[in-house]
Amino acid sequence: MPDHDVVIVGAGLAGLACALGLQDQGARPLILEASDGVGGRVRTDARDGFLLDRGFQVLLEAYPECRRLLDYEALRLRPFFPGVEIWTGGEFTRFSDPYRRPQDAMATLASPVGTLSDKLKVTSLRKEVLKGDAEALLSGPERTTLADLQAMGFSSGMIRGFFRPFLGGVLLSPELSDSSRIFRYVFRMFSQGNISIPERGMGEIPAQLAGQLSEGAIRLHASVSSVEAGKVTLSGGEEVGAEVVVVATEGPEAARLLDGIPRPASKGATCLYFDTPEPPVAGPILVLNGSGTGPVNNLAVLSEVSPAYAPPGRHLVSAGCVGLPDLPDEELLRAVLAQMSEWFGGQVEEWVHLRTYRIPHAQPAQDPGVLDPAERGVQVSEGLFVCGDHRETASLQGALHSGRRAAEAVLARRLL
Repeated sequence: MPDHDVVIVGAGLAGLACALGLQDQGARPLILEASDGVGGRVRTDARDGFLLDRGFQVLLEAYPECRRLLDYEALRLRPFFPGVEIWTGGEFTRFSDPYRRPQDAMATLASPVGTLSDKLKVTSLRKEVLKGDAEALLSGPERTTLADLQAMGFSSGMIRGFFRPFLGGVLLSPELSDSSRIFRYVFRMFSQGNISIPERGMGEIPAQLAGQLSEGAIRLHASVSSVEAGKVTLSGGEEVGAEVVVVATEGPEAARLLDGIPRPASKGATCLYFDTPEPPVAGPILVLNGSGTGPVNNLAVLSEVSPAYAPPGRHLVSAGCVGLPDLPDEELLRAVLAQMSEWFGGQVEEWVHLRTYRIPHAQPAQDPGVLDPAERGVQVSEGLFVCGDHRETASLQGALHSGRRAAEAVLARRLL
């Protein structure tokens, strides 16, 4: 008899969702996790009273699988302002969601970013993506996001000043090369619900999921060297038997462990955190770099969204860069501070650098063709399964839903 019903490799969101789906139907899953905690890329580090998410991350509350699996009230979600502040090169201008902030409509229309026609087209885009079933957007006509925006008639100023930095932070694609399918799906999610963070960091999401598993269901510091049907071998040589094995790691590691799983192209991200005595921007709003100059693409004062992110009397600033800047950390820090001084003046001299995160595989690439189909298969061979955001959309939704699909496929196999 095997040691376990199901062994899951990886305690990221996909692995946790898979384990919960199996446990709910009476199976006894064991998760093997190489690191010292759950969450994969969705983790939060505590440092000197600050909460540092491993890269700037947010929760789109409208994601269906997040709504199904997560207890939003227990997470104490803290929403961002429904709009953005945009640096145009000499000043800040505000874009607000006219449906949630009708009082800001005139200021948004008067913004120098984009034309009046552009802003009316945003309303038309919103209406278009809200039609019908959300999942239909992931199987509709496909081209690059840039080609899609151009076909809708958006001006180069609107694309450069708003869409590039906005989608650069969300999809990590400043070139707007992602599939128009994921762009439209995500735009719908933004239109339907808040953008939020849990009160005490994004790491609370996997912690909540892990807290629902049986005692002993997760084994940390368990690095896996190889998998095969019926067995997982750890780096130290230990073998763990299982009726079924599910690989729930990020895409590059899944490709290493499993024959037939292609290695996805990776999109990197970099995030610098600062301790500041005063918030450079008041309120829980995302700031975008609409000028296109400097390494920082987006900025948020996370302590203005959730005060728990910083100690009393201090503030936490997150400065996000798309990709992995080809600069040593010290040079990157100097370039970021110079850019922030242009934005916020002399107060930046008092900022204290806390940490820089460079994340080589922040998301799998989603160029046209990758999402065809949007839901890739989860069974690799007899007794071997796979899940993760590389099997669906590169999102919390994709990770969680692929985990559920893997659990359902495993359960269907066991019933045969």
